[in-house]
Amino acid sequence: MGKRNLATRLLKRAERARVALKLEAAEQLAAYVGMLQGWNARMNLTALADNDSGLDRLIIEPLIVARHLPKTGSLIDIGSGGGSPALPLKILLPELSLRMVESKTRKGAFLRDAARQLGLRNVEVEVCRYEELLSRPELHETHNALTVRAVRLERKALRNLQAFVRPGGLLGLLRGGGVSDALRDVQPPLVWEATYPLVESLRSQLVVVRKLELA
Repeated sequence: MGKRNLATRLLKRAERARVALKLEAAEQLAAYVGMLQGWNARMNLTALADNDSGLDRLIIEPLIVARHLPKTGSLIDIGSGGGSPALPLKILLPELSLRMVESKTRKGAFLRDAARQLGLRNVEVEVCRYEELLSRPELHETHNALTVRAVRLERKALRNLQAFVRPGGLLGLLRGGGVSDALRDVQPPLVWEATYPLVESLRSQLVVVRKLELA
């Protein structure tokens, strides 16, 4: 599918999901999908289904998540993989600086190449496990928001992840398959704030956890 046709398809999917998407952003998102498809043909970066549900997960979910993130400041995305939700979020929120954390070297190479070809500024890629970054104090409490797409997160993982977020900042947890909200019992300095539906057909959710500003 050509870039223009794909952009039109994304515009229609966004309209169906009742979210606003400008043509310029749709074309940039289509370019990202095309790059991902090209790399996927050589190596298996991600399970990218060439259908509406695949595009909904790859693009429409981040489009909805963007409503709940700060428009400026900095975002750290954990386990960035093939770049979603991080790269679509950066396209939609260009003033937000982005740090992607990915442990696999090939995926890290794709993320760097995609950011370069898409002309995205203020993007960094850390090729390591996020636990390794905990030993870098300059990254502690320096991000306004953190995103991670995961089915299950243990309390210990959340306790570690919050170290990267400023007091008052948020953790956006993308969860699929209609997972029930089991994160209301998070412990300080984190507090559950809200759970938002993402794509109805995927039964996906965004759980927002806020980091308290403790005295």
